[in-house]
Parts: sequence; structure tokens; C-alpha cells
Amino acid sequence: MTRPSLALLLALLLGAITLSLRLAAAPAASATPYGRKLDVPALTEIGRALFFDPSLSASGRVACASCHDPRFAFGPPNDLAVQLAGRDGRMPGLRAGPSLRYLQTLPPFSEHFFDNDGDDSVDAGPTGGHTWDGRASSGREQARLPLLSPLEMANASAAEVAAKLRHGAQAARLKQVFGEEAMADDARAFDAALLALEVFQQSPAEFYPYSSRYDEVLRGKAQLTAQEARGLALFNDPAKGNCAACHLSQKTPDGAFPLFTDFGLIALGVPRNRTLPANADPRFFDLGLCGPLRTDFQDRPAYCGLFRTPSLRNVALRRSFFHNGQFHTLDEVLRFYARRDTHPAEFYPPGQKFDDLPPAFHGNVNTEPPFDRHVGDKPALDDAEIAAIVAFLQTLTDADLRR
Repeated sequence: MTRPSLALLLALLLGAITLSLRLAAAPAASATPYGRKLDVPALTEIGRALFFDPSLSASGRVACASCHDPRFAFGPPNDLAVQLAGRDGRMPGLRAGPSLRYLQTLPPFSEHFFDNDGDDSVDAGPTGGHTWDGRASSGREQARLPLLSPLEMANASAAEVAAKLRHGAQAARLKQVFGEEAMADDARAFDAALLALEVFQQSPAEFYPYSSRYDEVLRGKAQLTAQEARGLALFNDPAKGNCAACHLSQKTPDGAFPLFTDFGLIALGVPRNRTLPANADPRFFDLGLCGPLRTDFQDRPAYCGLFRTPSLRNVALRRSFFHNGQFHTLDEVLRFYARRDTHPAEFYPPGQKFDDLPPAFHGNVNTEPPFDRHVGDKPALDDAEIAAIVAFLQTLTDADLRR
């Protein structure tokens, strides 16, 4: 699949484009449902302040930035499989925190997606949407989820958030931008905060700078080392890593730089993380697209176990991987890809391959290379090849985040 560009933008303009994208495209202001023109730079600053404000949480200790730290590409700042939050600030979440960088062209979820690759006959299947299961169609909808989730910022209602906004540090600026009448209404005040958070997350310098060393290679201003170049070749090779099948690594036909994701939803059979409190119940399964957090596809067994493919930009900064945080290094992740089917005993209990997915849904698990092998076969990648791919992935770290 290729990165959504012209075809996606046309679709968005026809109906699914978010208000924040329209605001970001404006020079300084835009007409809105608030009956006034909103100042985009002011919205950005308000959104930034709210993003770092722990007073918006029930515990008073958890901000958006607590789980989405700008020092870690707006991802988790630690190696916890899931972050701690909730009303007491100590409740473990259900899924690993994703990075918020490079989501500016993330399309709304669709069961049927067609790439701008010149062949509109190929249906790429479930694609897009914010969160691991794609249930939020915009940045504004996504921002709503943690504010009200009992496992995250744990507010009981939009009214509770609105009350905090009226008494918070941004109250005066919110009234100045949105108006006294809007901020007096709970629903409109809450929506104003969501809009500000969404607009902030469209800031190019902070959320999509395209400043990695690999970007400089694509611009012709740098070169990969021999090992990094070998890693890229293995990353792209359909018979080896085959990573680029989902994590696109080349410019698109219209010249857009790669996001290292096709935004598709896929089942990989990631091992069960038995350290997660939710998994203490053997009857519980996180099935991604078909539940438990997403409820509109609970009757679609073909969707069970599917999670959205994340971008690999800045992936070397992460210390927990996949939706359940089961692995903690890139080496572990790549060994899983290379050896899941040739050496399943390294990852699953005896006789329990794909142990985090009920047997009825094992047929949903991806079997494309390198997952097309069997016990006793040679793995697609050896240790030296894994090390080369890791070296290449380290070139994807943005300039402002290099240690």
C-alpha cells in the first residue's frame, strides 16, 4: 500500500476532513460553528498548554504529555507495557501508548480503502482511524477518549472537564477565542478544548518535521552507512524482512515522503502479555477492531485481532512495542517477525501458538512473508541481518530527538 495523498485528500474534502485541518490550512483564522473567526496560532498555543496540563485529569497528576512525551516523539517516556493513570494516577491502562507524531494524513477509518497507486481495483481492506483500533475518525475525537476514559484521565463527563477549563489557567484565553457564551455551555466548552488540542497536534515543527537522517538521504543531502543500506535493502526485500509491505519506506509517486505505515489494520499473533492486569482473567482477550473498546464490529469475526499499523518513524526511541507492550527492544521485535513460525516455542507456551487470540480467530493472523514459514524452516532473517535492520531504523529518529 502507498501513503494516502491526492486520493485521500479528495475524499477528506468531500466529507471526512476535520475542522482542525481546515484551520491549519488557513493563514490565521477561519469561520467556525462558534460564530466567529478563530485565531489558529492562538488555538495552537492553547492546545499546547492544555496538552501539558495535569489539572484536566481526575487525579490532578496526569496530562496528555504524561503518556505522550515530546522527548519521545509524543510517545511513552518509559518501558512500561501500559501507562498508569485513572482517578488515583496508579491504574494501569489496557494498551500501550502510541506516538502522536506523523498522523497528519491519517485517514478516517474505512472498511474499504483504495491506494493512489494507479490501480483502483485493489481493496486494501480496513484502514485508518486514530487509536489502535481506529475508532476515532479525527484528532478531536481521539482527544475526547483519554479525557473521559476511567483508565486514563478519568473525568466522569464532559461537564467535569468544562468546569476545570473554566477555572484553569487557560480560562481567559479560551473565552477570548471562543467567546463567553460558548465557554458557559458544557458541551461547547469541552468541544473547544478538543479543537485546540487537535490544532496543536497539527503543528509541523512538533508533530511532522521530517528531519531524520533518512529524510536527508531522500533529499540527497546524506548517505546511509554500508550497514544501514544493507538494513534498508533487507527491510524492503519481500523475501527477507518484507517490512515495507506495511511500513512504506520510499517516496510515493507524487513525491510525498514516506510515513513508514500504510495505516492498515492487521493481525500479527503477538504473544499474550501476562503482566497486564486485564490478562489475569484467562477469558479476557483484547481483540482490537472487534472489541472490547470498539463496539461497532463485535459481530465481525474476520476483524478480531486486527490492530492499526503504527509508523516506524522515531521507533528507536520506544521501549515497549505492539498494542500490548509485550516486547521492549527492536531486536526482540524483529526476532519475533523472523522466528514466529519457525521457532514458536520462543514466544508462546507449549501448544498455545497465538495465545492472545481465541482459536476461532487464528485464521485472521497474517501469513505473508516472513510469516509464511513452518517449524524447522530457516528463519527469514539471521542475527546479523536483524542488526542491520535495527541500524537502519535508527536513522528514522528526528533531529530534535537525537540523543
